[in-house]
Amino acid sequence: MAASKTIFITGGASGIGRAVAVKFGAKGWFVGLADVNEAGMRETAALLPAGKSSLHKLDVRDREAWDAALADFAKAAGGRIDVVFNNAGIPLGGQLVETGSDEIERCLDINLKGVLFGAQAAYPWLKASAPGSCLLNTASAAGIYGTPGAVVYSATKFGVRAITESLDAEWAPDGIKVASLMPGFIDTPLLAHAPNRATNGEIRERVREAGLEITPVSEVADAAWKAVHGGDLHTRVGKTAHRLAFASRWMPGRLRRMTRSSLRPLGG
Repeated sequence: MAASKTIFITGGASGIGRAVAVKFGAKGWFVGLADVNEAGMRETAALLPAGKSSLHKLDVRDREAWDAALADFAKAAGGRIDVVFNNAGIPLGGQLVETGSDEIERCLDINLKGVLFGAQAAYPWLKASAPGSCLLNTASAAGIYGTPGAVVYSATKFGVRAITESLDAEWAPDGIKVASLMPGFIDTPLLAHAPNRATNGEIRERVREAGLEITPVSEVADAAWKAVHGGDLHTRVGKTAHRLAFASRWMPGRLRRMTRSSLRPLGG
């Protein structure tokens, strides 16, 4: 028998998606895991209470696949979807002029179009379970102020921020909450990636070289729970996100100077 509340999580095979799945699963929610990584989803499911999850192979770039995955999840969860967590995303760093057009298109397709498609597909389900339903999007501290060495990634996360703010107003009459998470650098497997194929070394190394902190993924899971149950539009996670938000509002000139002279933690 399904739990009274349900959440569908993209990028559920690892990282933030896995941590949020464990958090909500421990609270008694029925969890839908969606990803292209089937082995990773099975590993996440093994961390959840028995009988309280379902797995759905999903490429978020495929609009029709979204409809099929959500319908399958609703069937497994007893016909109800309370939260859709638009979390799937990929990193992309390095200088823009050194970034391949295929890398740019893939980042835009997954990080931005995937969120738009997810919102479209989620709407009828969230409307049906409103009030109290929620679309939660993973944005980033890179959506607070543009990050040098991560132009395309920053653009996608600014886009996710805009989607969140636009839908917050657009869906308010339907009783659907829309919110975002804005984490800084989080301790997930994504930090083990190179910024792009033309750059050697891990993102993790560049973050440490820049003197920035890496936030435990459990803090993002706690923030996700707070975002779903609270009233904030954007929930910042980690010192970097909070410092950027403060500086962009109160010290924009100083932030600009610091950014222009900073190391480039994601590439370059």
